[in-house]
Amino acid sequence: MQETHDQVISEKHLPRVGDTVRSKKYGTPWRVIEKKEVWLNTSDDPETGEYRTLPAIYLCYWRVQEGKMPGVGRMLGYAYSLHDNTFDANWDRLN
Repeated sequence: MQETHDQVISEKHLPRVGDTVRSKKYGTPWRVIEKKEVWLNTSDDPETGEYRTLPAIYLCYWRVQEGKMPGVGRMLGYAYSLHDNTFDANWDRLN
């Protein structure tokens, strides 16, 4: 069965734009300011070993700091696919 972007969103329980998350490593709050569908290139096709693309969701985070306007300051971006657990390993959802 072909994977879809909708499956990534629903199965990974990713936050929506405007939601706030907390870094598990540093305890700092970050707000999701952008979400888009992207494709990740990989070379681990189990059947042929050839290159393939996987659907992923790219989230852009802005570090929430008092006294700073939204979007000003530190920003991070990551792409999440069905084949990784990096969101659950690094972030806690706050809302």
